[in-house]
Amino acid sequence: MFRRTDTAATLATALVAAAAALVLTASTSAAAATAPGFLNGTDLPPHPTSAWYAGEITKGLPETDTFCLDGVLPAAGSWHRAFGTEYDTGAVQVSVRSASPSAAARLVGTLERKVAACAADWLRTTPGGTASWQDYGTLPVEEGAHVYGVHTSIPESEPGVHLYGIGRDGATVTVVKWGQMGDLSQAPVAAFKKTTTRAVNKLNP
Repeated sequence: MFRRTDTAATLATALVAAAAALVLTASTSAAAATAPGFLNGTDLPPHPTSAWYAGEITKGLPETDTFCLDGVLPAAGSWHRAFGTEYDTGAVQVSVRSASPSAAARLVGTLERKVAACAADWLRTTPGGTASWQDYGTLPVEEGAHVYGVHTSIPESEPGVHLYGIGRDGATVTVVKWGQMGDLSQAPVAAFKKTTTRAVNKLNP
């Protein structure tokens, strides 16, 4: 009698565990299915001596804060993908599913203001540094996109240049950040504008 009861209890426990695993798998699959479309390495500005390597599309924000955008990208509804080369050039794309198109529009405004203020904000916390920024204008894709450049440098260190593409398709926002050593004169702005356009076009395939 006790053996039958123990066997039934064990079977019931196993069935509950299996059901829970199925629910978790279904939830994970559903989450993966809602990830926005992302860039591939071939969509980025070509590097003269190296191919681009693309990481996995990962739920959440990157482990390292995105320069100029630390503290303003929401973790909820976000995915990211990192890209690298064999040299100092790298990139990251972060996309966010907002609650509504209006919420997405507000997030775009916050991101644009943060990037536009980045050089000045960086200078206030970096004694002896130099910084500059450039507004490269808007792009006519979906609900629009905007491209910026930021250059920073400190004495006895290599200067850094970053390009930002911020765009929206409906309730989905994406940011692409490209960076390498150098200054704004060396940034591949025309190619990066094409990258930004592709990033927004790929959001909701």
